[in-house]
Amino acid sequence: MSLTPGPQHTAPASDGHRTEHDMLGDVDVPADAYYGAHTARAVTNFPLTGETLAARPHLIAALAAVKHAAALANAEVGALDGALASAITGACAEIRDGALHEQFVVDLIQGGAGTSTNMNANEVIANRALELLGRRRGEYSALHPLDHVNLGQSTNDVYPTAVKLALDAHLAELLAALAGLREALAAKAAEFADVLKMGRTQLQDAVPMTLGQEFGAFAATLAEDEQRLAEARLLLHELNLGGTAIGTGLNARPGYRERAVEHLRGLTGIPTLQSSPDLIEATQDVGVFVQLSGVLKRTAVKLSKICNDLRLLSSGPQAGLGEINLPARQAGSSIMPGKVNPVIPEAVNQIAFEIIGNDVTVTLAAEGGQLQLNAFEPVIYRSLSAGLDHLAAGVAVLTEHCVRGITANRHRLAEAVAASTGMVTALSPALGYETACAIALEAHRTGRPPLDLIRERELLTEAELHVLTSPASLTGRPAR
Repeated sequence: MSLTPGPQHTAPASDGHRTEHDMLGDVDVPADAYYGAHTARAVTNFPLTGETLAARPHLIAALAAVKHAAALANAEVGALDGALASAITGACAEIRDGALHEQFVVDLIQGGAGTSTNMNANEVIANRALELLGRRRGEYSALHPLDHVNLGQSTNDVYPTAVKLALDAHLAELLAALAGLREALAAKAAEFADVLKMGRTQLQDAVPMTLGQEFGAFAATLAEDEQRLAEARLLLHELNLGGTAIGTGLNARPGYRERAVEHLRGLTGIPTLQSSPDLIEATQDVGVFVQLSGVLKRTAVKLSKICNDLRLLSSGPQAGLGEINLPARQAGSSIMPGKVNPVIPEAVNQIAFEIIGNDVTVTLAAEGGQLQLNAFEPVIYRSLSAGLDHLAAGVAVLTEHCVRGITANRHRLAEAVAASTGMVTALSPALGYETACAIALEAHRTGRPPLDLIRERELLTEAELHVLTSPASLTGRPAR
């Protein structure tokens, strides 16, 4: 239910509490609280995750921005007294600057399609606005959480709008972190441009490449994901604000919708915010969250694969591949002296696993919507915001505590290239397939380097070998 009846009047504070009244009766609220009756009931009703709205400052700031824009729009269309609008916008500005976030005490997961979140915002803003008017908290006859702060609104357009704005902020942080990691990988690609190594397919020797090419591919794949996330981010900018309960705009004055979105552009600095052409469809549709979740999962999966590669390439170090060295961050074992584990990539792997699971949650929550509303946006937001935040943090840690400090085991890589039968593939056009195959089989059988066998049989001259085994011939790019 979106337009939940709110507190009607408030009894004076006593014994550390004030008594507020709503449609169900009396509710005791802490005297110093800025929230009110509906929020107090929600705290009792939803002791679920232990994560409150205060854990998501982006959502609180977004809610305050929506209420700020609504008050300005309502004043302009003649629905809200100017003095009340000024007090409301003043309170909203403070909250957007970080004030009173501890007063957002409702659990992130809640029944009611986000109504408790909306009411928590309405009540905190109303009580702070009352103070700005020289009134006491709870004096709702002067300024009411629903009649004034929530004027022309419903949870069903406020909450999705705020969620989209919050996710935009979360995405900005992830994109900045990914750009930093991409730049660090590109720097390693340049550093390792002249380091020959064996490429592998299905974990078997394939053909030569450079370590720089390997790291360059990591950077390129992250660039692709940045583009996909940026595209998904734009989809968040279509809003249903002004649609009120189901998208028909009931109880919103003519002109309010357009003005509210215009003010929201100015308050958030997002010029691409726009009103949906079909508010009824937009109110019930959560496809944008499914899209974002899918792209976030794609990014996490690909990043996890990069972490797998880093762990493999650094494995051993004596008995594994040992091609690169990851920075030692901590002791790796309570029993094995000297053991150091790839703990940073392992941590990012686990964040990816979490995001993959969250994608299932978002998918089921989106599918569970019915008729004109999806009631499960709270768990959608919690899942997406957690994934975005955790991945942004994981990417930053991976960049600073791992990638920037990676070094190459150049001698080991050179030995592996010389000993690998994968070199024969590069020489097969000059040798012929049958001869190349015979050389490879003998190298496997005897353990001798294939180049030694070619020299022994005088199949190619040293000058020919020099050209054919140069970085330019082997990898398509010259050594630095």
